[in-house]
Amino acid sequence: MRPDARRAWPRAGWLLLAGTLALLPARPAPLVAPPLRVQEGRNLNVLLREGDVAAHLVLRSGTEPRLLVAFPAGNSGVAMWLRPVAAGVQWQLMGEPVPVHDVDGRGRPLRGIAFDVLAAAPELAIRRVVVGGVRILRNYEASGSAPAVVASSVRRDGAAREWSRDRLDGAPGYRLRIEPQDGSWEGTTMRAGHDGQLRLHVEALTGEPPLTPVPASALLGPQAADDPVARAALGFLAWHEKFLAGSWRFNTYFGRDTLLSLRMLMPALQPQAIEAGIDSVLVRLSPGGEVAHEEDIGEYAVLEHLLRDGRPDPTPIYDYKMVDGDFLLAPVAAAWLLDADAGRTRAAAFLAAPVGETGPARGAALLRNLRRVLASAAPFARDPLPRNLVALKPGQAVGDWRDSADGLGGGRYPYDVNAVLVPAAVQAASRLYRAHLLDRWLQAGDTSLFDKAAATALAWQEHAPALFQVEVANPQAVSAIRRYAELAGVPPGPALRALGSAPLRWPALALDAQGAPVPVLHSDEGFALLFGDLSPRALGEIVAVAMRPFPAGLMTDVGMLVANPAQAPASLQLRFVRTAYHGTVVWSWQQALFAAGLARQLSRSDLPPPTRAMLQSAQASLWRVIEATKALRNSELWSWRHVDGHYEAAVFGATAGDADESNAVQLWSTVYLAVQPPAGEARGARGAQALPSGRTRRLR
Repeated sequence: MRPDARRAWPRAGWLLLAGTLALLPARPAPLVAPPLRVQEGRNLNVLLREGDVAAHLVLRSGTEPRLLVAFPAGNSGVAMWLRPVAAGVQWQLMGEPVPVHDVDGRGRPLRGIAFDVLAAAPELAIRRVVVGGVRILRNYEASGSAPAVVASSVRRDGAAREWSRDRLDGAPGYRLRIEPQDGSWEGTTMRAGHDGQLRLHVEALTGEPPLTPVPASALLGPQAADDPVARAALGFLAWHEKFLAGSWRFNTYFGRDTLLSLRMLMPALQPQAIEAGIDSVLVRLSPGGEVAHEEDIGEYAVLEHLLRDGRPDPTPIYDYKMVDGDFLLAPVAAAWLLDADAGRTRAAAFLAAPVGETGPARGAALLRNLRRVLASAAPFARDPLPRNLVALKPGQAVGDWRDSADGLGGGRYPYDVNAVLVPAAVQAASRLYRAHLLDRWLQAGDTSLFDKAAATALAWQEHAPALFQVEVANPQAVSAIRRYAELAGVPPGPALRALGSAPLRWPALALDAQGAPVPVLHSDEGFALLFGDLSPRALGEIVAVAMRPFPAGLMTDVGMLVANPAQAPASLQLRFVRTAYHGTVVWSWQQALFAAGLARQLSRSDLPPPTRAMLQSAQASLWRVIEATKALRNSELWSWRHVDGHYEAAVFGATAGDADESNAVQLWSTVYLAVQPPAGEARGARGAQALPSGRTRRLR
């Protein structure tokens, strides 16, 4: 409740309330987890989830300061961008944010947070305030513009200024209220008080309906790692309706992120959480069985409907442009329903239950996806040529997890989808069918389709990976490594020693429209380790390439890079720099994927001793760099610099040249709750984790 709203209530009302409360039996105060604080580069992130309030505060310091609050409810938020400050601004949060409940001008509920901040600046001038959907805030951050229909006028409220409006369809909307505590307003400029510092009281609220929290007791099991930051991050992102992909920028459902996270978190999650996650994917399937990539909800859905057909309609809009999610559902479903002890015992009841509590049976929905998988795989099984692989959809430059404009280097047939996920999905479909779990929902023609599944999977396993193979003779590979090392500012010696006199052989990142390989080394072999059936020879090749020092391989002191363009033409190298979203950077979850895959392969009993020793050595090396950057583990990605003979981690989005801003918490980066070091590997100490240049992540 706002302070002025409290003052407006008659004194008699407070006396009546006090007397009523005195008659109630005493109850212990509920246990509430303190907000999670994450400091990354210029951004101080504070995430609070208490009761029906969940909010992510982002205070960006520096020469272009910003104050932003994002809410999982409706993927909504409020933000204030300030005009550049030559001397820079350092925000200081005074205490912790607290939940706030209020009403709008029509008496409808609003929820959010209130907090106090200090800025050591004589004045701060507002450039723009935007309230509404987070997608609108994201777009303004990237382009500096927002649709005129979301503009909100400023209202004076005593010493405060308030920006508020209804949602575009008239539903309860959004409010940002700022009141200087020792200073004053002059137009849209806040001026400091007598001590030259600005103290602000801020309230940020949304009218979007809150999500249903997953209780902590129903989220993680006893096998989960004792990592307070990861637990708090997952607790903020896990809801009954869906798992959020990441905050602040992706506070909503992403199909691929959900499925990959479920697969890696599965050993640590409670059954109810796993099944809620799978159900969230089934709810959003297209009629043809496509897995939704992302959803437009809340005001952004209203805005999209207005632009399409002029109707202020809040009905969610699902995005089906990606292709990888279609081939992740079956392997994840099989891992739970067939391979997990708890999943097997619950499989029949789970599949018989309705999708989203009111839809068709989950088994029927899952079959829609399996039919799509088998139909998509059939052409290549009949005629294994590049043109029959699974391509990006027409008109799309993205289709798998490397979903930035340059993530696939112009490729049209991604390696991870075609060499790994399609055969894994077909094989999983065959297993689910042969387990007779889906019999009651089978339709005419399904039997002949599923009877061919095993042979289809074998055809993909035998022929698809070979189409991606690239081999560069040793002299050419050495020359390319030397040139690229000089360009990247890293020493070539360790890389060249690791390569030796052998040729460099690896699978291309993708094939282009003509079927030619995109010759970029990559980390997507982690998919093969986690989902594939690999020979000892294939395992040896994967490990040999990935674990070599960059730029012969992918390894640095601060992590495994997701791309290495050293052997690519110069024009392609420019698309994979360390300021690119999918360039020569480290993604936390990709390291976890590789680690989980190594653990899966090492659980086999048929490995020759030399292969097992190689995998164990790779596992130890990988966990050393994972532990070295433990403080960044739950964030989305990070970059690096090479200084004084060694690599240093650099927060992605902290410099003007970075392509985007990293999320402070990312769903698939919490998977280390289940993906843990092998017995005997060192675990980082709890508490503040040191980062390069004095940055810290505080565990609170």
